[in-house]
Amino acid sequence: MTTTQASPLRIGKAAVGALGLLAVATGALESVVTPTLPLLQRELDMSPAEGALLSIVLLVTGALVTPIAGKLGDRHGGKRVMVRLMAVVCAGGLVSALAPNLPVLLLGQVLQGAMVGALPLSFILVREHLPAGESKVAIGVVSGLFVGGTMAGTLSAGPVAEGLSRHWMFALPTFAVIGATVLVNRLMPQDPPRRPDGAGVDRPGLVLLSGTLVTLMLVLALAPEIAERPLVLVALVAVLIAYATGWVAVERRAASPMIDLHMLARPAVWTSCVLTFLICVGTSVAAHLVPQLFTVSADAYGFGASATQIGFFLLPGAVAASLAGPVSGIGVRRFGSRAVVTAGVLVMTVGLLGLASLHGEVWHLVVGKALIALANGLCVTAMVTSTATSVDRGDTGVATGLVLVTRVIGFAVGVQVSGAILTAGTPSGSNIPAESAFVTGFVLAAAVTVLSLFVVRTMSKGVKE
Repeated sequence: MTTTQASPLRIGKAAVGALGLLAVATGALESVVTPTLPLLQRELDMSPAEGALLSIVLLVTGALVTPIAGKLGDRHGGKRVMVRLMAVVCAGGLVSALAPNLPVLLLGQVLQGAMVGALPLSFILVREHLPAGESKVAIGVVSGLFVGGTMAGTLSAGPVAEGLSRHWMFALPTFAVIGATVLVNRLMPQDPPRRPDGAGVDRPGLVLLSGTLVTLMLVLALAPEIAERPLVLVALVAVLIAYATGWVAVERRAASPMIDLHMLARPAVWTSCVLTFLICVGTSVAAHLVPQLFTVSADAYGFGASATQIGFFLLPGAVAASLAGPVSGIGVRRFGSRAVVTAGVLVMTVGLLGLASLHGEVWHLVVGKALIALANGLCVTAMVTSTATSVDRGDTGVATGLVLVTRVIGFAVGVQVSGAILTAGTPSGSNIPAESAFVTGFVLAAAVTVLSLFVVRTMSKGVKE
């Protein structure tokens, strides 16, 4: 009898609870930077563009790790890969906690990015060890706990950073991740590899995609500061084009590509990718600008909010984002994907234009950010659902992986562009951007979001039930 032929071991509530605890801990660790970014910028003397880079480097790493995490899980077993990924995450959390400067903190965030690939692996483990009905419930529980962890991190990061230090802000959730990983390792049985003889990791594709994303972030982050040296900017753009061209060429010929670009030829997939990029650009601009606007001095045009206050102000948006998934699922079943995405785009546009014209009161920012978070959740959930149901069952992972990578790129581009706008809009000798820089960012994000309506028209209406 071979290992792969043996019936999988059933797991109990304790093992599912350990996965849930790990989801809470990783969600908390992932979310601590957003509400405390202004504090980190002050303590580490970062420009707005550098702060934008810090806020997205974790997601960029996640975009690289996630496509290969599933393949490694198939070859070596989901539990084994998850434990190793979490070891990298724990190392990254400790590096972030001890970081004396921005370069070391960036390194810690890069290592922490491995956590993005852990959540899909937990779903693989649940499906491996539970019957179909129970696995759906367990997946829902783990997903909900991850969202709960992000809310806990958003709320607690500010008080911990201000009451203790920024170091403890990273250290406490890292200790929780270490404890939860130990529990998962003890309580979760080993799952056998499903494709032990499968193709290996697409290392050339991974290297080239890494180079493409890192160079893209550098171009966006450094553009305002090297505008007076156009040759440097041209050289970086040339490197970016070379990386991107090489990656496309390698992926089209790879036997087991990191991301199957042939899937983009399918209308449902390329439509979802384009829409995801445009919508995530709009979302991420608001996600970066709103906390920055909260922290501007009340003597200027802002509110002088502390990191703790920013966490509370962002909480309604986190709640709206957590509700968006179920609401979108119901809407897709009743009205179809295109109707839900159209509604989300309109809501997001209203929220962004509202922030551009009305940002003189705290509630203006809270309501605008909540509308944008809700709209983003509606759109992304509907597009992932549309993509997953429009391809063969065996292609689901590849197709949704493309959407995931596009989502991260869109978010990274939006954050970096907004950081560049703030840097360019900061008068010489001042550390406060002009108010017009925020208005420009919100209006630009709204314009990009409106463009997505032209793509929405090409979507199929989706299956109604």
